Amino acid sequence: MKIISIKSKRAAMEMSVGTMVTIVLLMCVLILGIFLIEKIFTSAKGAIDLTDEQLRNEINKLFGEESRIAIYPGNRLVKIKQENIDGVGIGIKNLLSGVGETSTFSYQVVVSDPDLERKCGISEDRVLAWIVTGRSEVDIPIPSGSFSSQKVLFEIPSGSPLCIIRFRVNVDADGTAYDTDFFDMSIKAK
Repeated sequence: MKIISIKSKRAAMEMSVGTMVTIVLLMCVLILGIFLIEKIFTSAKGAIDLTDEQLRNEINKLFGEESRIAIYPGNRLVKIKQENIDGVGIGIKNLLSGVGETSTFSYQVVVSDPDLERKCGISEDRVLAWIVTGRSEVDIPIPSGSFSSQKVLFEIPSGSPLCIIRFRVNVDADGTAYDTDFFDMSIKAK
């Protein structure tokens, strides 16, 4: 009987070790899977990481049949950490009728948040100073039925308030108002 009990104890011990090894391996695979899924979902590139051609392709996907303006990212929310540079892509599509082959467009990005001072404790001028390139552009020739894409880049200084700010993109065509759209920027801690 002692022989059977020793063999049973060994078998139980081997099974326990095997079970533990299996659990450790499964936990490693689970952690690796979670890490990879997080990387996939957070790897959506900001506008700064995209080449001009990639940005153009992303914006082209966002245009609806009658859309005159498209803003990348598609959810219209750009998250930027303090001390980082990132931005949005703006697409303008020429859907003017009864005009020549090419029209001239311009755009301007403005703060569109009436409660900015109360909500974030910062002035509109200070927020606009974060735009390092692309705040406005004039004389953009766009052929009829075609579109143009631009980047608006923000550099968020250290110590900026952690809040969400709304911006508006106003587009003119041949000197008259053409269309307007918005995007939000969420400031995150560095």
